[in-house]
Amino acid sequence: MTPQSSDDARAMSPVPLAPFAERLLVWFASHGRHDLPWQQPRTAYRVWISEVMLQQTQVKTVVPYFERFMQRFPDPASLAAAPLDEVLSLWAGLGYYARARNLHKAAQQMQAQHGGDVPRDFEALLALPGLGRSTAGAILAQAHGARHAILDGNVKRVLARHAAIELWPGLPAASKQLWAISERLLPTTRLADYTQAIMDLGANLCTQRAPACTRCPVSADCEALRTQRVAQLPVARPARLRPLRLASALLVANQQGEILLERRPPSGIWGGLWCPPLLEDGADAAALLADRYGLGQHSATPLPRLRHAFTHFELDLLPLRIELQSIPEALREGGAQRWVKLDGPLPALPAPISKLFQQLLQSTQSSCPEPSIA
Repeated sequence: MTPQSSDDARAMSPVPLAPFAERLLVWFASHGRHDLPWQQPRTAYRVWISEVMLQQTQVKTVVPYFERFMQRFPDPASLAAAPLDEVLSLWAGLGYYARARNLHKAAQQMQAQHGGDVPRDFEALLALPGLGRSTAGAILAQAHGARHAILDGNVKRVLARHAAIELWPGLPAASKQLWAISERLLPTTRLADYTQAIMDLGANLCTQRAPACTRCPVSADCEALRTQRVAQLPVARPARLRPLRLASALLVANQQGEILLERRPPSGIWGGLWCPPLLEDGADAAALLADRYGLGQHSATPLPRLRHAFTHFELDLLPLRIELQSIPEALREGGAQRWVKLDGPLPALPAPISKLFQQLLQSTQSSCPEPSIA
């Protein structure tokens, strides 16, 4: 057998791969997102607002909300000084309303403790309401080029596949592994671009369904692709049934056709938003109306129920329209309650209540029977 030449040996040796971050940044230069509204200009405040809005919400949904929010609240001072009602009103429809309440609280803390600025210190950011490790890292990396790892949903999926993590990412053991990988892969420069790049990779190529592995810049050493387990990774969350809860929405109407709204408690379902009085499953509507508002005889008309899905449970709402002939003193408009017209200005409402009101208004205007609400 003829001895193999050194030139032949070099030709057969695998070419070393460029570092993960380097390949990702080359791809990002041509295929990443460079024109998102929070990138122009990319200040810590704008990145902070966008990162909170993007939690469990897609970019295309967030963009119009972000732009309206910035027009009204261009800096922490304007956000801190605004009534919570106005903040929630601009947030209505994005869901997860604790995010908006925490933004408001954090802006007030920035005014009181940080001279009205988003702090540049990592621990100071973590101390603000609603900011976790990944959000704080994303703010500092994108706004200041600081070397911090992130681990949002898209990044978890990318890293869980690339390293073939055999655990559901929500488990503490999996989270520990993913954080270690995320930190190890960080480049030493261009942290703002890298942070956006790895989020873009998860959002646009390494998607949950039908990932585009043939176009992925880091597919050459992806363990999930090598072992043909892309569809199986990340490991799915253990199956569990979402319980179904029942509640009645009391649509108390006065003689002018106005509907009574109450501000929800700051914590819990739809915290801080305005809503018709709600009754948990099994509660007595007549007893509540009598005890809380002093209402005696009244007519109550059930309307078609609607279902709304939350992260951890589903809610069936049964609307009950209650017509009043007179308004007792307990229902005079005050700080925690108000009367509204369906066709007039409305405060921040939960999405299913807003949908209900829209359909009731359409029914009233067309003089048709109450529509079915899916």
